[in-house]
Amino acid sequence: MIRTTILALGLLGFASVASAQLVADVKFEPGNFGTMVNGTVTGNEYFDYKLGAKAGQEMFADLKVSDTNGYGVIYFNILPPDSDGFAIYNGSIDGNTARIELPEDGDYTIRVYLMGNDRDTDKTVGYNLDLSIQ
Repeated sequence: MIRTTILALGLLGFASVASAQLVADVKFEPGNFGTMVNGTVTGNEYFDYKLGAKAGQEMFADLKVSDTNGYGVIYFNILPPDSDGFAIYNGSIDGNTARIELPEDGDYTIRVYLMGNDRDTDKTVGYNLDLSIQ
């Protein structure tokens, strides 16, 4: 099993939004190009995983529900370095498995979030997120 080191984890508040944002920097173990992370998201929360990569590398991400007290309506987006929210991959449109060539060097964000009734009724969804960069 491939393991990851999550270097930073914190809660950040938004002035205009009542949701919490969780953030983790993901580093692969030496010799590995991927890892599996897991967590939970509730209601309007979202979880950002930060990964450094180079232009031309391929990112793979696959999101699976592990448990839920709702419908399990969870997605992820991939945001390029220095994004103001614009995604180069939108899971709610394109599905919960992505394989994309990265357009530039920098830190990419994989944002895991809920939609629909699960978000609106403050449900909790547990997930496993398989990540790799080659």
